[in-house]
Amino acid sequence: MLAIKNNLMAANAARQLGINYDALARSVERLSSGLRINSARDDAAGLAVRELMRADIAVINQGSRNAMDGISMLQTMEGAMQTVNDALVRMNQLAEQATTGSYSSAQRVIMNAEFAEMASEIERIATGTKFNEIKMLDNTDDVKIQFGSSTDVVTVTGADMTQSGLSIETGTGLLSASTNQAGYATTTEDVLTVAANPLVIDIDFTDADSTNQETIQVTFAIGSYNLEEIANAINLVSNDPDQMYDENGRFLGYSAASIVDAGGDNYKLKISARDTDIDGMTIAEGGASVATITGIFGTVATDAYDFMTDVDPDTFQEWDGDAWVVDTDGFRDEGINILTPTAANAAMTAVTAAINAKDTARAAFGYKMNRLESTIAVLNIQSENLLSAESRISDVDVATEMAALTRYQVLSQAGVSMLAQANMMPQMALTLLR
Repeated sequence: MLAIKNNLMAANAARQLGINYDALARSVERLSSGLRINSARDDAAGLAVRELMRADIAVINQGSRNAMDGISMLQTMEGAMQTVNDALVRMNQLAEQATTGSYSSAQRVIMNAEFAEMASEIERIATGTKFNEIKMLDNTDDVKIQFGSSTDVVTVTGADMTQSGLSIETGTGLLSASTNQAGYATTTEDVLTVAANPLVIDIDFTDADSTNQETIQVTFAIGSYNLEEIANAINLVSNDPDQMYDENGRFLGYSAASIVDAGGDNYKLKISARDTDIDGMTIAEGGASVATITGIFGTVATDAYDFMTDVDPDTFQEWDGDAWVVDTDGFRDEGINILTPTAANAAMTAVTAAINAKDTARAAFGYKMNRLESTIAVLNIQSENLLSAESRISDVDVATEMAALTRYQVLSQAGVSMLAQANMMPQMALTLLR
């Protein structure tokens, strides 16, 4: 039927053109994005599977990075342990050197100073080595490296490489005592005032067989003194050049007094014996006249006598009111040293044990790194396989989609041409109306 009101052929051509054009648009979208599924309408079930796979891939890839970060952390700690190893080897070498009898006491003091410095450096490395503010060389805490679910964890245990952890705390082994006041904020403030008479102090050291007795007598004139001045006055006597050697040529000079930094601007005076055999120590008024004093040695009026005998027990750490107490905490400087052949042999045993402990901890870090490397390899394979599976679901087949694009292009072009022809059909009716 020839009609001019409703052009059915044009409507049909337009509908077909719309269908083909929509299909062409989807094909262009897929080819431009590289994805077969760009929205839920493309494949609702496929979209759900793909998104779950993408989440799994993201978790696995992050787990791989976590493991790599864990390796970096362990490499940092293990590298620091190499320096700890070098210091321990040097300590062992010094201990071996000090075991022989061909060195003098003075030379062993020099060796022991380096020995103690190496131990201090080990302490500094253990407490100062950090990775992202995480320390693993001054504790035995666990660090968990996760690379998946809560059960996919590698636990790395820290290693205590401090002096106490390795049992290489150093000390002179000498009898010592420290003033037990709260301490002083500086070493230059006045801490002792002497009035009325000069203060004479006898510091007596004895041992059980009385072979190493020693007395240091120090005189403080009337006036005020700080910690540095008190220590210097004591050391001036203990290092008296006229008494530097005994009849056997043994070196006697040493610094009996030192200033201890107890932390937090808390300085104290420490007095130590010269020999490890010393087991007794007294400090008493040694002059004919009793001085009036206030400060670091207590408070004594002119009518008192033997002031250290009746002084407040808190004046020195290990003073119990009657005598110096041996082997209480902090009294004898316990710890390894190489000041004598016997002590050097004991130090060698302790340092060898420390080397073994360090090697065990270092090996643990090594095989944890190897395990993490294996974990990374497995995770990378898993990620690759999941990515391949996700690709098969989500990615567009370019060859197939290109063929579809060509087909839809031809159909769209044909639709446009036929729509143009259909729009011309009503004009045929005009010939009948003329």
